[in-house]
Amino acid sequence: MPTAIRCRQLMKTYPGRPPVEAVRGLDLEVRTGECFGLLGPNGAGKTTTMEILEGLLDSTSGEVEVLDLRWDRDADAIRRRIGISLQETRLSDKLTVREVVTIFRSFYRDGLDPEEAIRRVSLEEKARSYVVKLSGGQKQRLAVACAIVGDPELLFLDEPTTGLDPQSRRQLWDIINGFRQSGRTVMLTTHYMDEAERLCDRVAVVDHGQVIALGTPTELIARLGGQHVIDFTLADGQTATAEEFAGLPTVTAARLDAGRFGLTVAEPQVALPALLRHLQQSGRELATLTTRHATLEDVFVNLTGRHLRDDEKS
Repeated sequence: MPTAIRCRQLMKTYPGRPPVEAVRGLDLEVRTGECFGLLGPNGAGKTTTMEILEGLLDSTSGEVEVLDLRWDRDADAIRRRIGISLQETRLSDKLTVREVVTIFRSFYRDGLDPEEAIRRVSLEEKARSYVVKLSGGQKQRLAVACAIVGDPELLFLDEPTTGLDPQSRRQLWDIINGFRQSGRTVMLTTHYMDEAERLCDRVAVVDHGQVIALGTPTELIARLGGQHVIDFTLADGQTATAEEFAGLPTVTAARLDAGRFGLTVAEPQVALPALLRHLQQSGRELATLTTRHATLEDVFVNLTGRHLRDDEKS
């Protein structure tokens, strides 16, 4: 398939004592027409990678191609064909929605009519409203309108729904899906796993500046060896190790996190009775017990031993 983004051995090192390696030999390929997600905790290198691909930051070394072009020789051509919505967009409070989108449209030789861009993000009723009067979700949709008003072939979205309420998140999901269904390419970063599973055709899990897993959400979850997770806690004062449960029937992985056990299992109807028997025989009692489908966050925890939102450890 045609490729919208390709990078090889991408490196970004910030000077310091010691130097900080934000991106460490990252290889990536994004196909034309797909929604591709970069997943990982804050500090994993997602935003640095995105800013290099967007032409906002120079890499230390490595090769980058965007729409078969290179930033060092085709910068103007690339800018005409991409749209960018940053993690945080600051727009003038004293301009109206229509004025902001019109200004961004003036940056492009070709593109959408400003009214069409506003319509696509469902802000028609706010076209005359000042930016300062918009809610957080409306400001995010306005930022996306500015990103698509040039009618880009490739859209970059960095944490597009962080801090939004559930309704605003779903409105942005509809906008992204509509853009992709028109045959365009979307690349986004997120640490919301339900968002990645809903929107992305493929995802790359990034940690410490490297891709540690790549595939469709279904493929990555399947690599856990089980589609289901049993979460449980023991009664107060009772202890156990994760390894104690790893040998139960159909259990493919076991972990203990802050007093909560998680068993990845292939057949919950087999593993659950075996777990209850084991606890009864060892004289332990359950405090809580739930079963659920495995998620991309389970993939990440299994790969790294920590959660996607462990920001303080990044």
